[in-house]
Amino acid sequence: MGRFFTFILLSLITFNTVLAQKGNVSSLKIKDIMQGDAFVGHRPSSPYWSTDGQTLYFDWNPKGAALSDSLHAYSVGNKKIHKVDFLTANSLPSSRLTYNPDKTQAVFSKNGDIFLLDIATHKSTAITKTQERESNPHFTDSGKSVAFVKGGELFTWNIESGLLEQKTQFVTSKDKEPQRNSKDEWLYQDQLDIFDVLRERKAKKDAGEKISEKLKILEPLEIETKGKQVIGQQIDPSGSYITYTLMDQPNSKRTIVPHFVTESGYTEDQNTRSKVGDEPTQYEMFVYDVKNRKNYPVVLDNLEGLDYLPEYTKDYPDKQYENEDRIGFINNPHWNTDGTKAILDIQANDYKDRWIVLLDPKTGNVEQLDRQHDEAWVGGPGIGRYRGGNMGWMPDDKKIWFMSEKTGYSHLYTMDINNKNDKALTSGEFEIYDAFISKDKSRWYFTSNKTHPGDRQFYSMSLKGGKWEKLTDMVGRNDVVLSPNEDKMAILYSYSNKPTELYIQNNPIKGKRSTQAEQITDSNMETFNAYDWKDPEIITFKASDGAEVHARLYQPETSVQNKAAVIFVHGAGYLQNAHKWWSSYFREYMFHNLLVDNGYTVLDIDYRGSAGYGRDWRTGIYRHMGGKDLSDQVDGAKMLMDEYGIDTDKVGIYGGSYGGFITLMGMFNAPDTFSAGGAIRSVGDWAAYNHGYTARILNTPATDSLAYKRSSPIYFADGLQGDLLILHGMVDDNVHFQDMVRLSQRLIELGKENWEMAVYPVERHGFVEPSSWTDEYTRIFKLFQKSLLGKE
Repeated sequence: MGRFFTFILLSLITFNTVLAQKGNVSSLKIKDIMQGDAFVGHRPSSPYWSTDGQTLYFDWNPKGAALSDSLHAYSVGNKKIHKVDFLTANSLPSSRLTYNPDKTQAVFSKNGDIFLLDIATHKSTAITKTQERESNPHFTDSGKSVAFVKGGELFTWNIESGLLEQKTQFVTSKDKEPQRNSKDEWLYQDQLDIFDVLRERKAKKDAGEKISEKLKILEPLEIETKGKQVIGQQIDPSGSYITYTLMDQPNSKRTIVPHFVTESGYTEDQNTRSKVGDEPTQYEMFVYDVKNRKNYPVVLDNLEGLDYLPEYTKDYPDKQYENEDRIGFINNPHWNTDGTKAILDIQANDYKDRWIVLLDPKTGNVEQLDRQHDEAWVGGPGIGRYRGGNMGWMPDDKKIWFMSEKTGYSHLYTMDINNKNDKALTSGEFEIYDAFISKDKSRWYFTSNKTHPGDRQFYSMSLKGGKWEKLTDMVGRNDVVLSPNEDKMAILYSYSNKPTELYIQNNPIKGKRSTQAEQITDSNMETFNAYDWKDPEIITFKASDGAEVHARLYQPETSVQNKAAVIFVHGAGYLQNAHKWWSSYFREYMFHNLLVDNGYTVLDIDYRGSAGYGRDWRTGIYRHMGGKDLSDQVDGAKMLMDEYGIDTDKVGIYGGSYGGFITLMGMFNAPDTFSAGGAIRSVGDWAAYNHGYTARILNTPATDSLAYKRSSPIYFADGLQGDLLILHGMVDDNVHFQDMVRLSQRLIELGKENWEMAVYPVERHGFVEPSSWTDEYTRIFKLFQKSLLGKE
């Protein structure tokens, strides 16, 4: 293919769209399907109920307006939908409400202001209306006051009197005057010795300061931050204790991303993220005893495993490992009803431990309740990735609930805080998602893939555990939002070849006669409905190590079958795509239909590292990305050759982000399997990616260099034999364009000629412009046509 860079100036594209479709026999055209929502139809999203349960609000754009989705309302009474005007939408309560103890009132924030909602009358009262942004509203003083954060300080507003009171006063330093050195101190004292007037003025000033000091007892206690950032300000339900965390983030060097196509006509630099290997951010939690005006740290030095030495360090016997303080992010407290106890969710900064502890706010001491440890990294549904997991207090305030991968899958547990005995409420080789307790505190609601890894249904179960009741029955994905009294379910439902629509169904728990889901939106465009979209088969195949791998299989009609196959690799790593619902990769799904019409067999694999299959699958890429996740692709290709008649020299591979990374590794390390590859927005060197994602899987370059060298494509570029197409946005602030520039230089130095690179000057990681999508996938189609079938 001759080595070259294809710089695509999107405003000056001269690519002939007729020629671009040359060889495509499908009724689908790349330019059409790459219009995205404009071709498929804009989907309903973010449903929430009115407080009386008679109206369901949701975002929707059925007419394809140029601006973003707008709010629509469905009336339960007359079953009609209407668009909500801007001013009415702005006056509605938020979808996120925080209730007082007896559920008669709720608070919410909207557009930076705080509101109090009366549940009986459904009327909202503005607590604030300011130019500053207020946030984190919650009840305190046994429901008599509302607390919120403004300008970094915590305030309370008394519901009855309307008194607004500042509760905290954070200061960088308590020192009012700079400290004098020895020379200046001598001069200062000498001046006072010489001049009477200076001594008299100082005496008056000192006397005034003593009076001011006495008056300070009427003000919030000054709390010194020493320049650290204050986060997580929260007051307990009784109003006695305020907790907050000081965060000290290192000033790491960041990567500059230049923008070349700008309104100004000048190159403009964007300062983006740093690279993996940052010094850990330090977190310290404190308790402020409001009544006694005392401030003290939450003591975490009794946690099990603080001196843990990771197993991988054994590979570096001559290197000293240092991690003096393993405490990472500390989630906000979950308080019991009266504010006498709280539970904290604490993450280790190396991601290998999660501690759930019981906080005594009177002393700041904690008692460890549960330690979740993983040699790789702690994770899974409801367990938390970058912040805390799903957890809380049981109604009796004697037990807590949380999620754990103790059995290898994420399940729901309770624990008695006194004897620390835990109980698994769910178990099995499946996952639990989004568990919560019903408003009458009698049962659980949750989503699970119990029926099949790629099928998510909504369930209910007694608070004590036991038999489940399945509340939805449409195969695919059912994301449920319950009405305020929990008698109705709003369901965002989709199937493999049926995009998301909004349904309403009576909750079977409430004993309604009809529990059949009723579709209330019809979002598909006529252009989308004109094609008979394929329902990919969900299959499993055996990997070389014996593991069962799930995948989506698209097969062409025998009359057009060309004995060529394309393997698609989904992004993110920890993501699921071999499922039975409408994919977030819907453009790729439509492209696969086009490929099948042209005779290709398409395989879409949930490789090692994908979500939905438990802990061992999730961590199967630890310390070696491009290991089993790549061999799963190779084994999938072999399965196609053995069972579906695919020619050994007619297998292509493509994907974006993590999928682009695997494509590069496949082209470099499995050249006998893959004859062509399209690598989109790819990671070429994991040492150049961000810390939060990469350090979980590969540790850090300084501590585990072996993991990075065996996981980064740039070290294996010499293995390229097939035809490689690299595609990347130049203003990608997630996977930086610099990554592919470095890889291209490596390919040049190696003398490789069978590669091309297309760059997109105005695109970030997620492409936006249909013209960019069209150009990108036209090039990928041409790549497979030429490299696999010999067609120009």
